[in-house]
Parts: sequence; structure tokens; C-alpha cells
Amino acid sequence: MNSGFWGKRLWAVIAMLSLIASLSVGCTLARPVYDEERVLRIGKIYGSADESNFRQQYVDAFEVTHPGLTIEVVPAIYEGSYGRNAAREESQDIVESLKKIMTGDNPVDVVIVSDEVLARLVRENLVKPLDPLIQKDKFDTSGIVPAVLEGAKAIGDQHIYGLSPTFSASALFYNKIIFQEAGVEPPTDNMTWDEVFNLARRVARSEGQDRIYGLSFTQWRDFQGPFNYMVSDYVAPLQLKLIDEKTKTMAVNSPQWEKIWTTISELVADKVLFGGFDGQYVEQTPTYDTDLFISGDTAMLVADYSYVGQLRDAKENVEKNNGFSKIDWDVAAYPTHPKVPEIGGIELNSLTAINSAAPNLEDAWEFVKFLNGDDYAKIRSHSGSELVARKKYIRPQGGLDYHIEAFYARKPVPPAVSDELLMHSKELSLLLFDVEMSGETFFQKVLENQTTPKEALAEWEQAGNDMLAKLKKEPQSGE
Repeated sequence: MNSGFWGKRLWAVIAMLSLIASLSVGCTLARPVYDEERVLRIGKIYGSADESNFRQQYVDAFEVTHPGLTIEVVPAIYEGSYGRNAAREESQDIVESLKKIMTGDNPVDVVIVSDEVLARLVRENLVKPLDPLIQKDKFDTSGIVPAVLEGAKAIGDQHIYGLSPTFSASALFYNKIIFQEAGVEPPTDNMTWDEVFNLARRVARSEGQDRIYGLSFTQWRDFQGPFNYMVSDYVAPLQLKLIDEKTKTMAVNSPQWEKIWTTISELVADKVLFGGFDGQYVEQTPTYDTDLFISGDTAMLVADYSYVGQLRDAKENVEKNNGFSKIDWDVAAYPTHPKVPEIGGIELNSLTAINSAAPNLEDAWEFVKFLNGDDYAKIRSHSGSELVARKKYIRPQGGLDYHIEAFYARKPVPPAVSDELLMHSKELSLLLFDVEMSGETFFQKVLENQTTPKEALAEWEQAGNDMLAKLKKEPQSGE
């Protein structure tokens, strides 16, 4: 496991050095020459004393190819005092924290943020529109994956306020052999979730040791339950609210939520959808045995692009693992809901935007252009975790043959008002963890036939409202 990690890191370093060497010989971008030392300040949300990973991803190649320009990395929130898993102990408003480094006597020039955060920055006029700069320099955006560019435009009412050099993408992995043996056609790019669920029913087998699930939201056999993945993968494109931002009350006791809970719980009950750890498997070796898809125990799997690397590793090591045969797989585009037929499976988490108060606008735009241009895409195309936005550099990994277009066939989910509310309000952000965890508890009761989806949602609504009511009485709690 570690050797694979370090191997990927080494490959990234080699790729970066190769790129820098090629740029030094003949760069497609004009290399600016500075008469004096200049400083470009890059803001990001979270940071710590160790900047090496961030610099390797976003800074090093630019700094080497722009001599005389020094990059300073400025985090808005230090993870030492506010870890992303410590929201219940301490909460800081993300945008308010960003404001502190974007204003004042020494503001940052550029910020790298997610789409939800950028949407807030746009509404508060904290970032500059990039369209005039793009038009002035004739910066070519035609080579950017349409879904990524459209997702960026959707954040700013069809104006570009941030460009994303990379994007995260998920798709539907499927086992060709299982479908062939069942005499069922495999999934295709234009399927809805209900069509995929029907396929899953047709290929699932529930007989003892030969059980094969039709679908799983997770690769791991020891996963506790499908609730979190149901919310993030299946529900997210619908943008159903957990909390009504106007009334500050729960919004889960609705026909839409009931239909979702009924659909998913029935699939789990029928052993069509993997429902979580059942106590049968405990610390088995080899490692691949804990992976439902690689071990051939699920016909389909919803997973992100990084899973391709795991399948590649499995292929390379299959001869060393007795009991495992080569898996014949491919991918189809992320399933959709009829109400939002093109949405889901893509996330923009690294949008580069220019501070409205940037003191160094010229270098800020140079940085944004570099990160979103061809030269940077060359190095990042070797990443196994994300895809580059420049379409011509998106190719299958390591000589594998699969339908890579499936990973950019959808559009990002537009930033939801409810998500922004939770991010904006310090008090509500403290409740997010507790509210979601209570939802998992009530959904588990449905899976165990202790209650109906409608009753469980009513219980979730009451429990969440009790939390919110207590918060209203004690608004300073947790600060």
C-alpha cells in the first residue's frame, strides 16, 4: 500500500521536473521577466505549517517558470485550531475567515476555493469577473471540458469568476462478466437511477456464499451502511433540503424524502443494494477481498476517478493473489434523475479566482492563466485522483482501455442555498454533524424493519427541530 503511494508521488515529481525542463526549452506561454522581486499571495481555506503538498500541486511549476516572482501561501483557517473533523468543538465561518485575508492592508491576490465558497464570494463582490481578462488576452477556453466551464459559469450567473484546472468525477463501474453471465445488457451513459436499479435487480444473486449484489455505493465490504453515500451520491443532484433556511426548521418530512428512503431501503432489504457490514467478514486478507467490486461481489459500483488507479493496481497484482481472477470492467456515466437529467457526479473543488482587492492583479491573472492552461494540464494529467479540465489531456491511465468520456458526461450540482446557509452560519454548522448522524440512526431503524420510512422521517424531523430549538435559546453555545 505504501509503496503504491510513494510510487505515485515519485511519478508526480518526475512529471513535474519533466514539465519544467520542457518549459525551460520552449514554453507555450511567454516567460515574463521581472525587473525586481515581486510577491504573489495565494489564499486557501485550510492550511498548516506544512505547505509542501499544496505547493507541489499549485505553486512549484509556476514559481520555477516565473523567476523573480515569489509565491506566499496564506491559509484562512489553520487546521491546527480548526480541523475539518472538529466542527463540534470549534467553528469558523469559512467566508468570514477568507474575508480577513482578502481585505486589509495586505490582501491575498488569488484564492483557490470550492464552488460553494466561490458562490458566496461572488455574491459579496469579493472576487473579480474574469471575462474581461479572458477577452483581452484572448485566453482560449474552448479546450476546457464543457461541463467544467458551464459549471464555473453557473456559479456567477453565466459570468466566469473562477476557473478550475482540475475536477473530481464519479461514474458507474460495472463488471462485464457478471452482466454477460446473466444475459443482461450492461449500463449505458444515458440511464436514470431507476433504470440502474432495475438492472441491479436483474443481475443480483442472493444465494448464500455466491451472493452478488447488483449495486453498491461503496467498494468496502466492512462499510457500516448506505446512508451517507445515499445522501452524497443519490440525493445531492436533487438538492433536497435538510434544513429550511428561512424557518430554521427541518425539511426532511416530505414525500420526496419518503420516496428516496423507501426506494433505497427496499433495495437493501432485497439484497440488490449492498447495505453495509453484516459481521461475516473480519480483517480478511488479501486486501482485495475487502473490495466488493474487485472480488466480484457487486455487479456495479458508484466510485470516483481515483478508483481507476486501484483497479489498475489490482490488475498488476492479480497473479500474486490466489483466488482472484482478472476483472473485466468498464464505466458508464453517472446515473441521473429525470428532474435534473444532466446533473451529478462532477465537483469543482479548486476554482482559481482573483480577489477584487488584489494589489498584484497582473501576476494574479498570470497565475490563473498558467494553472488553467495547457502546460499545467500536462503535469496534472498524470494525477490518479482528479481529471484535468483541458480535454485533450484526459486519457485512460496506464495503458488501460475504458470509457473515460463517462467521467465528464455530466454537469456539477449547482451550489445549494441550504449548503451555503450551513457554511455561513456558525451556529448551524455546529449542528450539521449531529443532524446528519441522527438521520443515519433513523434510517438504520428502517433497514432493521423497526419502523417505516414515513415514521422515521417524522422522528428525524422532530429530533432535528429539538436541536434547532435548543440552539435558538442558547445562540452562543459552542462558540
